[in-house]
Amino acid sequence: MRTGFNWWMADFPPELLEAMAGEREVTLTTHGRKSGKSRRVTIWIGTDGKRVHIRSGGGLRRQWPQNLLAAGQGVLDVGDMSVRVKPRLVADPEEARAVSQLYRKKYGSYVKSSKPAEPLTDGEKATFELLPID
Repeated sequence: MRTGFNWWMADFPPELLEAMAGEREVTLTTHGRKSGKSRRVTIWIGTDGKRVHIRSGGGLRRQWPQNLLAAGQGVLDVGDMSVRVKPRLVADPEEARAVSQLYRKKYGSYVKSSKPAEPLTDGEKATFELLPID
């Protein structure tokens, strides 16, 4: 049995993980909750070499996290590669803060993070682990 935050997961191919680590921005395609239309958003991505995270700095009130949650899947474009993904909303505050630190290493002080005694930031509340489909 796996230990840590993730009790199950499929693995991304190593070349895709490497591309995610190197890309500053990726594109996520979701489907509108009401319209059903494809919606593309450019977002930042973080990986520790095994797990993949995205987050919305604007929190869960933004459209793309709501669409991703409602559909339960999306398509992630990384360079010239695409992969279907399903989201896991990070509910554990410790894990959300750890992802913030991962993001700060990659993107710098633009990433807001909270301390253990503080409430989570909007971005931490809208942190997702992405899991590959298929």
